[in-house]
Amino acid sequence: MSEAYVDPKLLLLGGPERFTRQVERLLGQLGYTDVVNIDGAGDKGGDLLASIAGTLWVFQCKWQKSGSIPRAGVEEVSDAMDHYRADRGVVVTNVKQSHDAEQRARDLARTGQHIDFWTGHDLRDLWEQSPERGTRIRLRDYQREAVRALIDDLDTEGRALLVLATGLGKTVVGGEVISHHLDLAPDADILVAAHTKDLVAQLEKSIWRHLPRTVKTQVLTGDEKPADLRGVTFATVASALSAARRGYRPSLVMIDETHHVGENGNYTALLDELKDSSQFGVTATPWRGDRYDIEDHFGAASFRLGIEEGMKRGYLAQVDYRLFVDNIDWDVVRDASRRSYSMKELNSKLFLPQRDEAILDELRAAWNASLDPRAIVFCQTIEHAERMAELLRRSPDWSNAQAIHDGPQLSKRERQLRLLDFRAGRVPILTAVDILNEGVDVPDVNIICFARVTHSRRIFVQQLGRGLRLREGKHKVIALDFVSDLRRVAAVLNLRRATEADDIEVIPDVPQPEITFSDTSVESLLDQWILDAASLETANDDARLQFIDPEVQVP
Repeated sequence: MSEAYVDPKLLLLGGPERFTRQVERLLGQLGYTDVVNIDGAGDKGGDLLASIAGTLWVFQCKWQKSGSIPRAGVEEVSDAMDHYRADRGVVVTNVKQSHDAEQRARDLARTGQHIDFWTGHDLRDLWEQSPERGTRIRLRDYQREAVRALIDDLDTEGRALLVLATGLGKTVVGGEVISHHLDLAPDADILVAAHTKDLVAQLEKSIWRHLPRTVKTQVLTGDEKPADLRGVTFATVASALSAARRGYRPSLVMIDETHHVGENGNYTALLDELKDSSQFGVTATPWRGDRYDIEDHFGAASFRLGIEEGMKRGYLAQVDYRLFVDNIDWDVVRDASRRSYSMKELNSKLFLPQRDEAILDELRAAWNASLDPRAIVFCQTIEHAERMAELLRRSPDWSNAQAIHDGPQLSKRERQLRLLDFRAGRVPILTAVDILNEGVDVPDVNIICFARVTHSRRIFVQQLGRGLRLREGKHKVIALDFVSDLRRVAAVLNLRRATEADDIEVIPDVPQPEITFSDTSVESLLDQWILDAASLETANDDARLQFIDPEVQVP
């Protein structure tokens, strides 16, 4: 495929959002690092941030059908440079700059603020100057083994499955399998499907570094509907299914977060529609609650590596796991509640500020004992996440704490900014609901706090996995797990868990002594659980954490 993805005709057809994404990809090929897409309302005039040779650049991407870029485009970049403290600024456009814009850039240059212009033709020239393929990724030993195993199964069976614990690079392995396929068939069409638009966009960015520059990529969702699906298409499952029913036939299909296959009929329909295509799935957590076995479709796992082995090999952070059991008398709580709420409504319909404050006391102790602490507090509901963030902000150390979730009060743009601030250290703690379970890379986390009762093994592993990735100076992650009486938790595992609260109640002062937590000795329990999670020998069980039998007395 010789046509450049920054060809002026393609840039014109792609529209403004796609234009920014293409520039983002080009920056990576040109050697820029830490490329961040900040496009959206409140971006302070910048669309992309990137670094090269120790300097920070800000880019404003101006897509237009015709005409030229006015002076205002330069003003926006100037404002963004001030806001982000950038060293250089660029107005990137598919057209040309106006004389007024050029004059304003010259005026700013005399004050020491340097702003360049990259036009559509400049982008084509930069693309031609970039390497045919970026620096090949140096794979870890198990990643090389996994790539070979998947390729062998695809060659012989047409199906393959990768099970790789969070933090071990399943997308890297998937990208290398795609790269191998393109080495053999440079003009091949490939589909990468996932269940959310955010994950689809992240996958496209992650896979770019595995592709030669000549391979075009595009996103296919309900919001973006490119007519040309040549190259590698990253799509939500429903959109991919619609395209397949219209005749789209990629030669290779990758399904990310494969554990979702079976719970959504579109997955099965898509894979059946593309049954003649080679197919492989990747997942960190294959357990499901409906007894569907993903190996029924993809075959036995081509390669698997779990948490325990990843830790042994030194590729995942060690876990300092602390389980806390509170001293709440739930009969007293139920009597104090006007609606007779009990433990199973905790943090969904019932809020106990005393309990949350006790959690923060333990969190503060872990925080003070950690070097360069960065924490995520997993909450039960959106309401709980917002309340916990507000409570955290009362502490001077955590005054910038933020909640992150997919509720209507938080736009995609605001979620993106909060994650960016968290990675940069401007936000020390995030309170989160399920939005951080999948597809979000936050390697700096060294404290994970479970302020919710998590019954699903898959969700537990995903959330714990947010802290398993290593970084320089990080050797372990502290996991603080706050549950109520363990025997009571076990007794209500099969009860319906209300996740949406129609009738919230807050009991500001539970009529009992101060709520405290005791650090229960759980070393052997955790060791056994990790062995179970790593070996995945119970892939077809009911996807529930195995707690102590409620009838057995806790010593």
